[in-house]
Amino acid sequence: MEYIQVSDKLKMSKIALGFWRLKSWKMSKEELLKYLEEAIDLGVTTFDHADIYGHYTCEKKFGEALALKPELRKKMQLVSKVGIKLVSENMPENTYHCYDTSYEHIVKSVEKSLENFNTEYLDLVLIHRPDMYMNADETAKALTDLRKAGKVLEWGVSNFLPSDYNLLQSRLDFKLVTNQIELSPLKTQHFFDGTINLMQEKRMPIMVWSPLAGGEIFISAAENAVELRKVLERLAEKYSCKSDTIVYAWHLSHPANLMPICGSGKIERLEDAVKACDVKLTREEWFEILVNGMGYDIP
Repeated sequence: MEYIQVSDKLKMSKIALGFWRLKSWKMSKEELLKYLEEAIDLGVTTFDHADIYGHYTCEKKFGEALALKPELRKKMQLVSKVGIKLVSENMPENTYHCYDTSYEHIVKSVEKSLENFNTEYLDLVLIHRPDMYMNADETAKALTDLRKAGKVLEWGVSNFLPSDYNLLQSRLDFKLVTNQIELSPLKTQHFFDGTINLMQEKRMPIMVWSPLAGGEIFISAAENAVELRKVLERLAEKYSCKSDTIVYAWHLSHPANLMPICGSGKIERLEDAVKACDVKLTREEWFEILVNGMGYDIP
């Protein structure tokens, strides 16, 4: 497994494991612990969460499993996200779905995540979505105070366009270390809206959610998905791997330091993702996947 030195304080595995669907995996604490150990054995040490996942239940489930073997904490990087309020029976004080990047909400959310994970610090926390109501000075103060207190080692953002990133970064005296964005051969808009260019300009690694387009690559009847599958199957045969491995390799081959997140609770799927670290696509193969995923040729 390859690792990326994101900052002086933080090194992350090139493939991350995401826990958005943890609740649906229906694992016992013991089963989840076993899965975490298997992931770490593969070299996957970066675990991606958000406070709202599973309607505010996934972090706690993870923490309960980790409590069975707390020494594993030193072998992993815990990533979470804050800034979204969901209406949920698990959070009755939330009366309306909105974004909240206020000082009070960010601090409260981080403290709750620390409690859920039973840890003294989070390796990385992301502002989950751009907040149209954000007071950038107030948000920056929350990030700064939590970082100085050692409760959050590094901060990043998620789903931020260049203008969103530039606004928040302008109020900070330390660097945001990542932007987590949606990207796949079927969702390529960030190659063209300046997001990936800006992150590469800043030499900032990019975390990628839904790198397989939520599975649409393999089930969609759309013409571009059908043609894309043909390309993936041919390349999978060439490189003696599965088609999903080729998609992960497509991300890893890009020079902007993309870190795809595997969101599966099955170790076989995670193994397929890890195998992509050993697949080096040519430039021509990378563009063939891009073009067929988009469904039209480049100019």
